[in-house]
Amino acid sequence: MLLEVSNLTVCYDRAVLINDVSLRVDEGELVSLVGPNGAGKTTVLRAITGLVAWDKMTLKGTSQGDITIKGKVMFDGKDISKTPAHQIVKMGLVHCPERRRPFRELTVKENLMAGAFLHMKKADLQDELDKVFKLFPVLGDRLNQVSGTLSGGEQQMLAVGRALMSRPKLLLIDEPSTGLAPLMRQEVFNKIAEIRSLGITIMLVEQEVASVFSMASRSYVLSTGKIIAQGACDALLEDEMIRKTYLGL
Repeated sequence: MLLEVSNLTVCYDRAVLINDVSLRVDEGELVSLVGPNGAGKTTVLRAITGLVAWDKMTLKGTSQGDITIKGKVMFDGKDISKTPAHQIVKMGLVHCPERRRPFRELTVKENLMAGAFLHMKKADLQDELDKVFKLFPVLGDRLNQVSGTLSGGEQQMLAVGRALMSRPKLLLIDEPSTGLAPLMRQEVFNKIAEIRSLGITIMLVEQEVASVFSMASRSYVLSTGKIIAQGACDALLEDEMIRKTYLGL
């Protein structure tokens, strides 16, 4: 088992955002986490990857209130529940965030190099860049272009490429189809399937259920912060209540 999340609970002030969520991802799988908008999918990923504070610590902000997190996250046999985010990346658990979030004033190449910042030797950089360009040729064509001027689809490819430069053992991809035209959405999903074929384990968060279920090994359905169903995608689609109420199919 590569990733095991046990009894994850996230509270915002007194409101429970994530309630006792448990899930696992085995090596070589593509597992999806699906559910309606606002279900808490992004919050689960941010908690797993250390982007919010753990246990009884709080993240304070004038407009955000206090966030508390409890539970346990095991990655590659190690408890990473209270591990800083940059250390989690170095271990090989890499988060590709929603809405792409490139460094807009940097070039494509500079964005990709940022993905390799924590661990990669200079001698290895070109080999890793070549792997990304093979997967996403358009990035090689736009190498010196400022990333903020790329199309939405190109920015999504850049975000995934930047994550791949961190050499992930497990790649968490959050809502890659958001804001993309149908043809570009399908292209992005095709690339994600290709990444899996390279041996990279993937956890994919999405609302585009039909596309995700066609390539996922298993899926978890999240609603109002709780896992309300899990299992093989075919079995989930056979449940009429789950299909209509939570999957929109």
